[in-house]
Amino acid sequence: MSVGEPVPVGDGLAPTERLRRGGPLVTELRYVLRHSRSVQIGLAIVVLLLLAGLLAPLLTSYAPDKIDLSNTLKPPSHSHLLGTDELGRDEFTRILYAARVSMVVGLAAVAISNILGVVFGLVAGYAGGFVDNVIMRAMDGILAFPALLLALLVISVLGPGLFKILVAFGIAFAPANARLLRSMVVSVRQNEYVLAAQALGASHTRIMVRYVLPNAVSPLIVSASLGMGFVIIGLAGLGFLGLGAQPPTAEWGAMLSGSQARFFTAPWLLISPGGMILTAVVGYLLLGDGLRDALDPRLRQSK
Repeated sequence: MSVGEPVPVGDGLAPTERLRRGGPLVTELRYVLRHSRSVQIGLAIVVLLLLAGLLAPLLTSYAPDKIDLSNTLKPPSHSHLLGTDELGRDEFTRILYAARVSMVVGLAAVAISNILGVVFGLVAGYAGGFVDNVIMRAMDGILAFPALLLALLVISVLGPGLFKILVAFGIAFAPANARLLRSMVVSVRQNEYVLAAQALGASHTRIMVRYVLPNAVSPLIVSASLGMGFVIIGLAGLGFLGLGAQPPTAEWGAMLSGSQARFFTAPWLLISPGGMILTAVVGYLLLGDGLRDALDPRLRQSK
């Protein structure tokens, strides 16, 4: 730290700096990762699903859109681990490629919503006054609509497609992230090291990025992991309605929609994508709960 630069109070370290230097936060995080079975399971599920989607071409010899009318609606077998659909496409292959769509698109949507939440929440919380009121009233107006309903509204204007889903969910979940970060920023901006930086003439941009944001961003890490589960459910819901990935792209919700009439004749076509949606959501929720235990100071102090 250069001469004349304000020193934060307390342990003097932002949460990200504590993680790098091995302070109390990283000690708690390591303990949770080592001893929390739910976190270990959640992290394993998330990593496996991401790898399954990214490495799909190496895990199967079939193409996800290859039609084979001589092998329609075949039950699970050695050659087709999860059977085939009404067009003879290998269900296991489509599940893997759908994992790529759901996991990657979900991560991108959460990233967009968090970036928007950081920008609006940081500016509103730090500036206060009129700027805060304008931004937060706009966020409240968006929050008046349920996330899925707002996503449907955006898609009805922009049209269906994966890119449109990114925009829709980015807008739908950004207000909650903005309000969460804003509440943290309002608390952090009153700390002595922020006031000292202001007294020394540091620019507002430097103060927000260097001192305020690192000490207020921890709840967003938890929110992102928990939010991934809701995004995957929303993505599957839009796919089920035909507003998500368009044929022949494989997507879990669209696979459920196309197979709902065959529940009794070909149940594997519903069990496979439904089970993957459930597994992904459970994995992210387990991971989010564990991160909350590690990063929430109130929970750490209660132990």
